[in-house]
This record gives sequence, C-alpha cells and structure tokens, in this order.
Amino acid sequence: MKKTAPLFVIIAGCLWGSMGIFVRGLSAYGFTSLEIGALRVFGALLFLGVGIFLYNRKLLRIRIKDLWCFIGTGIVSIVFFNYCYFTTIQMTSLSVAAVLLYTAPVIVTMLSIFLFHEKFHARKLTALVMAFAGCVLVTGILSEKLILTTGGILLGLGAGFGYAMYSIFGRYALQRGYESLTISFYTFLFACVGFFPLIDVGHMVSCLEGEAKCAGLLAGLVLIATVVPYLTYTVGLSNMEAGRASILASIEPVVATMIGFFLYKEKLSWMTLLGVILVLGSAVVVNLKPKNSAN
Repeated sequence: MKKTAPLFVIIAGCLWGSMGIFVRGLSAYGFTSLEIGALRVFGALLFLGVGIFLYNRKLLRIRIKDLWCFIGTGIVSIVFFNYCYFTTIQMTSLSVAAVLLYTAPVIVTMLSIFLFHEKFHARKLTALVMAFAGCVLVTGILSEKLILTTGGILLGLGAGFGYAMYSIFGRYALQRGYESLTISFYTFLFACVGFFPLIDVGHMVSCLEGEAKCAGLLAGLVLIATVVPYLTYTVGLSNMEAGRASILASIEPVVATMIGFFLYKEKLSWMTLLGVILVLGSAVVVNLKPKNSAN
C-alpha cells in the first residue's frame, strides 16, 4: 500500500480540483460560498452514514477521549478553513486568497517535524519551494494589481492553517487506529455542527426547490469533490508522511486551471504553464528516493 499511497493522494487532489465545476453551477442558483460548503459536508455525511450503516456499523464506534481528533478535522479544519478562505476573497481577491491558502504544505511539513518527527531534507525543501512557487504562478497573482489588507492577509493565512489541520488531526486519528471511513464520517459530522450557525437554512432550501439540475450538481459536489477525495486522501495519508501528502495534494490548483482552460475557455499564460510544470515537478521530486535511504 505504501507504493500506491502517493497515487491515492494525487487522485484526491485531482478530484478536489474539479470542485469549481459544481461550485460555479450551484452559485448560479443563488447559493453563497459558505452555503455550498455546508451542503458539501451535509451531503457527504448522509452518504457516508448510510453506506457505513449498511456496510459495517462497527466503523461508527469511536472513543470519547478521541473526539478532539474529529473536532480538529471537522471544525478546526473544514469549517475554519472555509470561513477564512471565503472571507479573504471578499477582503482581497481570489488569487491572493489562493496563494495564502497554499501555504498549507509548508505548515503541514513544519508541524510534522515536531509533532510526528518526520525528517526534513533537501529533497522535501525543494519540493515545497517548487509546489508553492507553482501555485503562485498558477493563480496569476503576479499579473494583477494586488488588493492587500492586514485583516485579509491574516485570514488568508488562517485559511492555510485550517487547510493544513486536516492532515495533522487526520494523522492523529489514524495513529489511534481509526479507518478512513470513520475519520471522514466524523469529520463531516462535526463540520455540519460548525457550519450550522453560519448559514441561512431557509435560503438554502428555497434555492434547492424544484431544480433537478441543481440536485445533480449537488450530487457531483458531494461524491466527486468531497466523499471520494477525502477518503482517498486519508488512505494515502495513512501510508506516507503528512508533509509529502500535503505537497502532492498541491496538484489541486493545476487541475482546476486545466478545467478552466478546457471547459470555460479561460486563457493560459506562460506563467501559468510554468506553474503547472513546477507543481508537477514537485510531485516527482518529493517521491524520489536517494540511494541508501528508505525515506
């Protein structure tokens, strides 16, 4: 499984990168960004809950003393990240928010050194620099006039921190013997609790009423961009370092950019293409194994 772990993480990153397709469609029906985030986790919770109940109810068992792990993945990660990210977009711009979000691999790697005693070497540093530089170029931030505020920068870094926390708290849950299905289910359960005070349920229901296409977009958001990637990422995380997994997941903006180009006819600049190459290169570098080393 260790040999295929990077593939699971890359699949997760690619599927997360497809989220824009469903978000654009649902936004057209009047949903706000936070409402879409809430729909995502609520739908995923229902799907996983029914699946686990039919497949193996024992996977729903957790120890009370381990609840903090799932509060971490659900509220500290998903809810906090979504709130900070979408607020940053409102205060700055989409590209600034995206760049600050992709400080997450650096945060995961640094914390993993101290929390999980993961090794830090030149290969990982090179991959980190390549991945972050690639994300900066892919967002197109260098070609636009920046809108920066102190609050926006702090919230953007908060989004990166929240995004990173799934890998950290997820690692702790895995160390306590929980499976990917269990971790994902309780992540979405606590995320639902965290989202509830932030959304207008009545408005969400009115947007959903009588729209078959809307239901199809929601199903795609839940299954393709949420349930499957969270499961595959957690499986990959269980068999590799958290730092490596976070770097590999940086392929997400690359996939989102390619989808924008092919589906929405968005333009690709030479900087964007260079960014794509750097991110893909970082995935290769972080998986290279030096001679006489098992790391």
